Amino acid sequence: MTNPTARNHTALPKARILIEALPWLTRFNGKTVVIKFGGNAMVDEELKAAFAQDVVFLRHAGLKPVVVHGGGPQISAQLDRLGIASSFTAGLRVTTPETMDVVRMVLAGQVQRQLVGLLNEHGPFAVGMTGEDAHTMTAVKRHAVVDGEQVDIGFVGEITHVDPGAIQALLDDGRIPVVSSIARGEDGHVYNINADTAAAALASALDAEVLVVLTDVEGLYADWPSSEDVISQLTASELEKLLPSLASGMVPKMEGCLHAVRNGVGSARIIDGRVPHSMLLEVFTDDGIGTMIVPDAQGDGS
Repeated sequence: MTNPTARNHTALPKARILIEALPWLTRFNGKTVVIKFGGNAMVDEELKAAFAQDVVFLRHAGLKPVVVHGGGPQISAQLDRLGIASSFTAGLRVTTPETMDVVRMVLAGQVQRQLVGLLNEHGPFAVGMTGEDAHTMTAVKRHAVVDGEQVDIGFVGEITHVDPGAIQALLDDGRIPVVSSIARGEDGHVYNINADTAAAALASALDAEVLVVLTDVEGLYADWPSSEDVISQLTASELEKLLPSLASGMVPKMEGCLHAVRNGVGSARIIDGRVPHSMLLEVFTDDGIGTMIVPDAQGDGS
């Protein structure tokens, strides 16, 4: 027979972990959290399943999660299968009408549906939509800038307006909105939107408490590539000074975080999506695991 005292001792660390989460559960109860789903977590089956568990956990813990996703690797793979050439200018995908058809098909018909399915394995929670639905996101054509000159890159958009009404209605109904980063312009065209930018704009429009951005790095490095030390926290002004020195792939993520915290979002977190359950570690533990950006007034750590 198992010694009950020994059994209790082995269970004690689990209780400590739960108690550590208590102040964070209290703080975030009823609050909206917008999560940008991307990186390796989108293509690794185990990480996708762990992500879905995390989001449903947030929902059961009293938070209101909203998931925003892109799908660069999946779009590129589908374009290859169809024999459609794909190119990038200034880090942005050149989006012809033919390419835009594939973008819509992959984001709304493949990536979104898979994620909705994973979430709904745990209950009738997730509802898929795109930025086109209910005029949630409105965009204008965006140009790339090369050597100081504007370059036409097709149907790539910049968000001009967010109407969060449909998403808020889903949240009020206890659902988990899963939003594809596509928007319609007032010109009638549909535009491909950077998912980091879309998540930040949506977080601001929803007055979210937290914006979480999943990446394939541990966070924002203090002196990359010379050092792998991760900055645990910085203010909006400190981030703004760092922006010109950041690697191109990190710029839209950090610009999105900066926009969010300067437009009503309580904090933005860059976390490593390659770590299973990284979202729970960041939101519900004292240490966290990524980089947190806070408004300037909170630079004292409050």
